[in-house]
Amino acid sequence: MKKLFLLILSTGLILTACKQTPKEGESANEATELTGSVTIDGSGTVFPVSEAVGEEFFAVSPNVKVTVGESGTGGGFKKFGAGELDITAASRDIKETEAELCKTNNIEFVKLTVALDGIAVVINKENTWATSLTVAELKKIWEPNSTVKKWSDIRKEFPKEDIRLYGPNTSHGTFDFFTEEIMGESGASRTDYNAVSDYNIAVQGVINDKFALGYFGLSYYEENKTSLGIVGVDNGTGAVLPSLETVANGQYAPLSRSLFIFINKKSAQRPEVKSFVEFYLNNAPVLSKEVGYVPMPASDYEAQKEVFKRAIAK
Repeated sequence: MKKLFLLILSTGLILTACKQTPKEGESANEATELTGSVTIDGSGTVFPVSEAVGEEFFAVSPNVKVTVGESGTGGGFKKFGAGELDITAASRDIKETEAELCKTNNIEFVKLTVALDGIAVVINKENTWATSLTVAELKKIWEPNSTVKKWSDIRKEFPKEDIRLYGPNTSHGTFDFFTEEIMGESGASRTDYNAVSDYNIAVQGVINDKFALGYFGLSYYEENKTSLGIVGVDNGTGAVLPSLETVANGQYAPLSRSLFIFINKKSAQRPEVKSFVEFYLNNAPVLSKEVGYVPMPASDYEAQKEVFKRAIAK
């Protein structure tokens, strides 16, 4: 998957994305005649949704240049707080220090929830022993100064082979969320693991190593599930595998979460940004599912539309 998706305006460029129906109150001509640019960066987890929305938006507004980046939730908030972005995507809520940076630079924003997600704990396809792990075992593996070096350090019956770990680096919201839910403290983690900025590196690391274990957003597992194994997480009521259904109904606990976009209110006064955000909310239910995430109920998307409408009217 591309780390940077840039929609290049060209009269000779033909996209295969299906033509979208203009949103209510907007004619096909009005959508097509939009010009300008939209910059969105942030979460690598939310990136597949934003990329898909960008591709579909191009089909109805080909004169708007949409740049979708993937610098991680933390990296996105730094750029957003510095006024470099119209929108930042996040797989966690904004931190107090990040909100303070926005305030310092007079950036008012509106937060919208666009989908639900689960963090997948993954193993190599040849791993037949660790098809489920308890939350306590995940903590034992990933806690600061963990003594787990071999699989047998988790359970005696596991192989006496070195365990090789893959996960997001500290700039990712997935790292913050996982450590908060498993360790009880955001950022609390062992440091001697393969910390990646690009989740596809973690995917390949686990695929190519029988004794590897990693974690990342569910969509990356869904995209590679023919090559990866999945671990059921036992929170005390039995092991549950992450899926669209178990994330939506709350069974996959504690590793289910909401995904967000944060919009600069000043940017949202520009027609192309306003239209892009509205398009995002209109199409997120279908596109989030297509790329492996869990759409919210229709009523929740309607509520988010009202939040955005009220926020930019002020």
